[in-house]
Amino acid sequence: MTERLADISARIDGIRQLGAVVNAMKGIAAARAHVARTQVTAVDSYAETVAGAMARILRPGDTDLEDPNLRSPGKTGLLVFCAEQGFAGAFSERVLDSIGPEHEDSTLFLIGTRGLSVATARGITPVWSAALPSHTPGIPKLADRITTQIYRAVTEGRINRLDVVFTGWVAGRPALLQQCLFPVDLTDHPSSAVDRPLMQLPEGTLIDSLGQDYFHAQVCKAALHAFAAENEARMEAMTSAGTQIARELETFEATLRRVRQEAITAEIIELGTGADAASGAR
Repeated sequence: MTERLADISARIDGIRQLGAVVNAMKGIAAARAHVARTQVTAVDSYAETVAGAMARILRPGDTDLEDPNLRSPGKTGLLVFCAEQGFAGAFSERVLDSIGPEHEDSTLFLIGTRGLSVATARGITPVWSAALPSHTPGIPKLADRITTQIYRAVTEGRINRLDVVFTGWVAGRPALLQQCLFPVDLTDHPSSAVDRPLMQLPEGTLIDSLGQDYFHAQVCKAALHAFAAENEARMEAMTSAGTQIARELETFEATLRRVRQEAITAEIIELGTGADAASGAR
């Protein structure tokens, strides 16, 4: 009985330690998601400013910045943001499931170590992959690397269009989003001949420079959304794990109380039996 009490007590201590780890992981994920959501607003504002500047420079009717020389069918690139770490439920699986058969021949650029493992298990091989930083200050550097790879693919003629797939935040809930990053579309920012600024640089040079900044901002935005969504998925997973741990802890504590009561009862019976035996002997 003593050994059983010790085993149950040790199990309870282990469950409590596991609960502390789960709570810590949940807190870290919550903090990272909050920081990323705050920074998304700043990146959105920056991207809108750059897009507005390009719209002012372009002549009326010019809303598509694609190079006509790159137009050819079947050269779509797909930038996919999956999970970097585990304990995020089926986050990467949902992202990969959203890629339809129309993208079977697309050139795949995949972000996220955990997502790469899931993709490899499914027989999906990206042409390039990278890890998602563990903290948001590393995202601009990741965007630099992504931009370099995308521009290289465009220059080599491997793609003439790029779509991005990531988990965003819609109406207070995570949702899978697919957007076109390249060619840059400025339909929502109509140009005006009256509002065109005075320029010291050639129009093409200035548009190219602003277009690179806009593309970089859009990549950062998608990465921040994916970063926040992964941590929110981890928060949800840790909440479920915490609930299960609480249930198991309650079950083992009830078992401990029952076993302890059985031990006390057995001792009382043993003492009573011994007292009766001693009285009969006298």
